[in-house]
Amino acid sequence: MPFHVELSSSLQHARVFNLSREELAATVIAPWLAGRRFELAEHKWEPSESTLKILEGRRLDNRDLAFGQGWSNAERTAENVTKQMLEQATPAGAPDAFVVETELPEAAIAEMLDGREARPVAWAEAVERTGSHDPSVAAVILVVRRGR
Repeated sequence: MPFHVELSSSLQHARVFNLSREELAATVIAPWLAGRRFELAEHKWEPSESTLKILEGRRLDNRDLAFGQGWSNAERTAENVTKQMLEQATPAGAPDAFVVETELPEAAIAEMLDGREARPVAWAEAVERTGSHDPSVAAVILVVRRGR
């Protein structure tokens, strides 16, 4: 089923109809979750300064879109899936996660950190930074003793 999108900010407003799941993910959801400025419907959008509404429903034809009635028709026949679509999406730039199994975890860690500046962080901080999709986090590495 196609998706219909409404974006608004204090200065502009736009609606786009009949997007595929792939188009929605690439043009709206990925930049929205990354907090990146993006262009849609000939406007530039800052996620932090805009509101987003995503509807999923039947394809709207020209008759449905005529006379500025597109959004009213979309709201009448479609379901608001904004929250679900954002929660289900994998944010762009989300860190990769790796598990390294080794006989000597301390040696593996020392090798990875050799010549690099590193500081330990509390587990709660690591969880917060990865859960909030901190763009400075590139990867999370869990080093475990083999066989455990």
